[in-house]
Amino acid sequence: MNLSTGIIFCFLILGVSSQRWGTFLKEAGQGAKDMWRAYRDMKEANYKGADKYFHARGNYDAAQRGPGGAWAAKVISNAREGIQGITDPLLKGMTRDQVREDSKADQFANEWGRSGKDPNHFRPPGLPDKY
Repeated sequence: MNLSTGIIFCFLILGVSSQRWGTFLKEAGQGAKDMWRAYRDMKEANYKGADKYFHARGNYDAAQRGPGGAWAAKVISNAREGIQGITDPLLKGMTRDQVREDSKADQFANEWGRSGKDPNHFRPPGLPDKY
């Protein structure tokens, strides 16, 4: 399947009208940037216990862009959790149960943010105001 056929197929599945596809793509791109910024900030902060805050914040920021941003946040979050399900046991020595519990908590924070709830609910004490 070539790229243009894939894009049209996605629009049909997502129910994006032809008049809104440009807006949807713009929102999705902005939402992906929001997710990247939250990930970059999380790595830069390197602050113990802040993982869920950055999950919620990235999803919140992306979803504020509109349906395209919320869609991008969900796709990116699910992909990241899927990848971590493979890498965490190998790189961090986590058991399947630990990975499952961590993923469940991450997804809770992701959905919290996407639903428009305040990501500061997950903010750990002492995290610099910069974030």
